[in-house]
Amino acid sequence: MLRASDLEFRYRPEDEPYHFSFEATAGQVTAISGASGSGKSTLLDLLAGFLQPSQGALTLDDTNLLPLQPEHRPVSLLLQSDNLFEHLSAVGNVELGMPRGERGREKVDAALVEVGLSGLGGRPASTLSGGQKQRVALARTLLRNRPVLLLDEPFSALDDETRGTVRTLVGELSRRHGWHTVLVSHHADDIAALASRHYRIVDKRLSDAA
Repeated sequence: MLRASDLEFRYRPEDEPYHFSFEATAGQVTAISGASGSGKSTLLDLLAGFLQPSQGALTLDDTNLLPLQPEHRPVSLLLQSDNLFEHLSAVGNVELGMPRGERGREKVDAALVEVGLSGLGGRPASTLSGGQKQRVALARTLLRNRPVLLLDEPFSALDDETRGTVRTLVGELSRRHGWHTVLVSHHADDIAALASRHYRIVDKRLSDAA
């Protein structure tokens, strides 16, 4: 279980603080929604370690995540932009997800197969469609092998048909690998299709959307 307990954060001392409490279960997708500027990205930055709360707790099972720097947290982040290197092949981009010093083309090929890109490993990222690029980013996430997946509007740049396909893939991978997946989205259809639990940020406070 990924659990945030009364995480409090303010950008300036005089600001009203954000308050975040929620739970995310392994193998399920937990959705976070809210108006633009409500604090969705702030919450993701707290989970990833880019921001530090003034109080509260953040745990994954029995592990306290707050003392860990971003590079040491068991977290992968998938953004609206796929963050691929356009000059590298699909294989080259996926290899970047492997732990430092580790090599293994078989693992890379297996990850590409799992996300439905068998046979496309040699193609430069610049020649891939938007949906294929997000699949490469997901394959890279597979090789990172981290139990928490943070999704920041990951389908927004995709057309409706591709969006549905990639969205289904994210749900399947989350269940198969037991990821604690946290989806930030303002699209109601994404949340309805994927989320087992839905929280909303209102007035800088996170609560159940039901």
